Amino acid sequence: MEIGMEVEKIEEKQTELVQLINRYAPTDGSHSSPITSLHFTRISEMEGPVYAVQGPALCIIVQGAKEFIVAESRYYYDPFHYLVVSLDLPYIGQIIQADPQSPLLCMSIQIEPELIFDILQDISPSISEVDSHRGMFIGEITSLLLDACCRLVRLLETPKDIPVLSTLIIREIFYRILQAEQGDFLKQIGIRDSYTRKIAEITVMIREEFDKPLNIACLARTANMSVASLYRHFKQVTAMSPLQYQKQLRLQKARHLLISTRINAADAGFQVGYESPSQFSREYSRMFGFPPKSDVKHLRD
Repeated sequence: MEIGMEVEKIEEKQTELVQLINRYAPTDGSHSSPITSLHFTRISEMEGPVYAVQGPALCIIVQGAKEFIVAESRYYYDPFHYLVVSLDLPYIGQIIQADPQSPLLCMSIQIEPELIFDILQDISPSISEVDSHRGMFIGEITSLLLDACCRLVRLLETPKDIPVLSTLIIREIFYRILQAEQGDFLKQIGIRDSYTRKIAEITVMIREEFDKPLNIACLARTANMSVASLYRHFKQVTAMSPLQYQKQLRLQKARHLLISTRINAADAGFQVGYESPSQFSREYSRMFGFPPKSDVKHLRD
């Protein structure tokens, strides 16, 4: 009986969120909101694969379904499962349930490590560092979590309340995540000297200079780790090595350049850090399934 009541509450809150998100995301695409960390997505047809980088965020789908692929790992989430990403991760996204009558509707809230740290001080001041965890996980939706999400989105109806109340409700939302079964995965991003937090900082450094040669020894010194330790924890958190991570960033950027400009493949490769056009073309084909020229023609068509 209790399980049935919980499902009813979840479905009730989902119905409310569908109505609210439809109001603030009336067209397909990504929509920002007056609450800086809150964004909405609406997609009316199945699409993919989409290659992108997901920043730290809590993503909640209230209608439709999506799959994330990070390296060899697959993550499926829908109205009964949320997705948490605790650091910048290159991924392949696939919309697997959406149509014009029932578009995919999603809300996402940016994750700030300092907020997670502050919440931890209230609920577990003595929390200690543990081994690194994968920087992405799926959790089960609850009615309490959705209730807080509804209250957050409803704040958009009373803009004067946003500066005071949005921070409190977002804090409640992440408190619910931290109290959940997999909350320990998120806790690590709030611990300043945790391996997960260090790797998150390293990924930012790689993203900022993705077109430069990768200096693993320098990154290891910055993180106060040995090279072997950096490799191990980086792979544990991101599901790939630092070089594979940089390669995905480079190839995604090159693809964007090829689609959005009239640059040729060799110049695109040089701009993102490749010295050999043949190596660029080979790795591009391996990632996207077609050589650069064919891929761009296919996408434009």
